[in-house]
Amino acid sequence: MKVAGFDIGGANTDLAIVDFDQNEIKNIQVDFAYLPMWSNNDDLSKVLVELIEKICSIDEIDAIGISMTAELVDAYDTKKEGVLDIVEKCENTFNCPIGYVGLDGILTKDEIEKDPLNAAAANWIATCEIATLISDNCIFIDTGSTTTDIIPIKNGKQCAIGNSDFERLATGELVYTGTLRTNLASFLEKVPFNGNEYRVASELFAQTADVFIVLDLIDESDYVCDTFDGEGKSKIECMRRIARVLCADMDMLSERDIVKISKFIHKAQVAQIAEGLNQVSQRQNLDLIVTTGLGKDILDKKAAELLNLEVKSMDNILSDEECVVAPAIGTAIMMNKTL
Repeated sequence: MKVAGFDIGGANTDLAIVDFDQNEIKNIQVDFAYLPMWSNNDDLSKVLVELIEKICSIDEIDAIGISMTAELVDAYDTKKEGVLDIVEKCENTFNCPIGYVGLDGILTKDEIEKDPLNAAAANWIATCEIATLISDNCIFIDTGSTTTDIIPIKNGKQCAIGNSDFERLATGELVYTGTLRTNLASFLEKVPFNGNEYRVASELFAQTADVFIVLDLIDESDYVCDTFDGEGKSKIECMRRIARVLCADMDMLSERDIVKISKFIHKAQVAQIAEGLNQVSQRQNLDLIVTTGLGKDILDKKAAELLNLEVKSMDNILSDEECVVAPAIGTAIMMNKTL
């Protein structure tokens, strides 16, 4: 049985093709594509097909599972509209059985049409499928390019207080910060430098990917989103963008200065995630943290360590490449269980 799992995000669409022998995983192949759904959502069908065909023939796929967060992009007036548009595009693309990850498990097209919001931003439900392979009692953190999910698991079942993104922003279970696309001004108020505290410019000057390039924590190949200024992704170009956050430039700040500022920004983002993690950990009395996603080591592990919590990574069972698309793998696993 060969099952494809897609996680359709606002910026990235991830794919995992999983070979099963009954419910046992025999092989996993993964890929992803940068697809800004706020501007290019009509390309979704083409991208889904292209992703599969980079790995195998579509005719080899027995079933497809879909999870999504792209319904929130501003191409849609409402999340309901976004969910229904994504479902329609998927249904028009594939002929094999298709299921959609919802809060209650895998849902059919008809079930989604009756309650579209059940599938809105439910990809964290799929990731729980993998986290429980490490521990039945833990908090898993998944930091991708844009957001951080912080989901408690007890007795092998997720026990999140919030269901929607709206609710989870209040419970600490969603922190809207990520490894690549987060505007630095969204979580910075002031930056200490040379004995002064500098307020930051609230403009689209630099994003977290720029910081992690400067600190050598990601490679240019990881920087899959667009830059804010439309320029390149080299270290010096990232430094120029970070300098602008303080209304400065590379004539005013040295490369060494930018590295120092970047280290402070990194710590500030870790603290932002740690605040949400602490809220969930204290409420659920859980102290084992399972990390996945692009930010598992550079953000999530450090946030857990800041709180003196035990940390395990999903790379105990998945490769680094697979960890980045964990919701897509979980989606394929959930879909297989319905067949």
